[in-house]
Amino acid sequence: MHDNRPRTIDPDELPAVITRYLTAHRAHDTATAVTTFTDDATVIDDGKTYQGSAAIERWLDRSATEFTYTIHLTNAQQIDTARYIATHHLEGNFPGGAIDLRYRFTLRGDLIEHLAIEP
Repeated sequence: MHDNRPRTIDPDELPAVITRYLTAHRAHDTATAVTTFTDDATVIDDGKTYQGSAAIERWLDRSATEFTYTIHLTNAQQIDTARYIATHHLEGNFPGGAIDLRYRFTLRGDLIEHLAIEP
């Protein structure tokens, strides 16, 4: 994996912290989800950047209540020992009604340092 091209992995091979975040996010469990990030983590979602625990917690609270949707993990990839991509299919009452999103994670130790969510 020295060429930085993603390698498809079984979703069960995602690091525990990513699985914990995804499970908490799906359950709208903000308290658990926020503990998966470093104190200085960055999240980029829908063109906006959220820096630090307090901003990420507000983002999680808002995203849990803004729309109603289902989310299904459809693919997992590993780029290197710290970078992973989890692709999800969402369907709900948001504009367009359905979308596939890539959650690009960068880890620092056992926590998420950076998350970018993009189509």
